[in-house]
Amino acid sequence: MTDYTNDVPANWAIDPLRLGVLGANTGVGDDNPLAWQADSLCTQTDPEAFFPEKGGSTRDAKRICAECTVRTECLEYALANDERFGIWGGLSERERRKFRRRA
Repeated sequence: MTDYTNDVPANWAIDPLRLGVLGANTGVGDDNPLAWQADSLCTQTDPEAFFPEKGGSTRDAKRICAECTVRTECLEYALANDERFGIWGGLSERERRKFRRRA
């Protein structure tokens, strides 16, 4: 039997936003460019809604995004980082491509 206890990080149960994101400042302070994520509604819901299977419904994710206070920051992040998958800022990848072409 294989012992996997050494493969599990000691901080596995800590909220990733509290740990910070690699490449960003540590913590979730105002100086962190990803601090907006702490206020996002998607972090409080099922992530599968935001990354549906091909042809799957995006309705639930977009409904959550419509109520989110950081929707603009989320969309700006997705556009700046060329996010190819998922619903970001209320737009699908196809909608973000169209948005980019119009801008």
